[in-house]
Amino acid sequence: LTKISSKSAVRVLLPKEDPETQSGLFRWVAILTGSKNALKGVGFLLGGVLLASLGFQWSLWVMAIALGLVLLSSIFGLQGNLGRSKQKTKFQELFSKSREINVLSFARFFLFASRDIWFVVALPVFLSAHLGWDFTAIGSFMAIWVIGYGIVQASAPAIAKKKGDVGRTATTTLAWGIALTMVTVAIAVGVQFEWNLTKTVLGGLILFGIVFAMNSALHSYLILAYSDSDKAALNVGFYYMANAGGRLFGTLLSGLIYQWHGLSGCMWTSSICVIIAASTVVALPRNRDRVNPVS
Repeated sequence: LTKISSKSAVRVLLPKEDPETQSGLFRWVAILTGSKNALKGVGFLLGGVLLASLGFQWSLWVMAIALGLVLLSSIFGLQGNLGRSKQKTKFQELFSKSREINVLSFARFFLFASRDIWFVVALPVFLSAHLGWDFTAIGSFMAIWVIGYGIVQASAPAIAKKKGDVGRTATTTLAWGIALTMVTVAIAVGVQFEWNLTKTVLGGLILFGIVFAMNSALHSYLILAYSDSDKAALNVGFYYMANAGGRLFGTLLSGLIYQWHGLSGCMWTSSICVIIAASTVVALPRNRDRVNPVS
């Protein structure tokens, strides 16, 4: 809920449909998304430090105090009506009626499934069982990966060199989706034929993270660019419902496929999901004015 509220608030605060505002929307969405993931990586590291130094119970107290401070700052620092819909929302309206939102949500489902199919369960087990890494090394590496992933997301507008125009960004999203497909298939081939597994997996993970972060940042911008200010929270909520579904789907498959076919099986399944996500983006319009409701 916090993530949905934060991202939809950006759309509310930048409601105008001029090129300069759209550029600002892309920039602020990228900064918000990237900083969130970078802080998530810092949280992994900080959590380990707290557990090692204070133990589980006191670590929870530290987290509770920190969250309490965040809550107080939100209560006194934010407007109470920020992002509030002008009309009450009925249950059936929780599901998007915009074709573009549905397309993006479908793509998001498979995009995040493609990551978690090999990142959540298969990769840590592989690093431990095949490369001999201990838990500290695995946790630290994955935390650093998440921090780097967030930094790339925050830098997405500069890397993509787009000003936030919806049409050009949709085209750019397709290009980055194709790039992610190539990277994922290359990793799958390398793992399948065991081409220097350490370099293939670790190097592939870094490259995958960079390209995946670009895809995620571009998708996050488009979901807001295609949304009206009054419906931003609903659309973002529906979109992240698909995001959560994809992550659950990927996590479940990660363990199952790794048991059956190892890391190579996970990578090939991930490749299929990336192909579905990238091909779905083709259905997006190249003009913000062409957003159509579902009949």
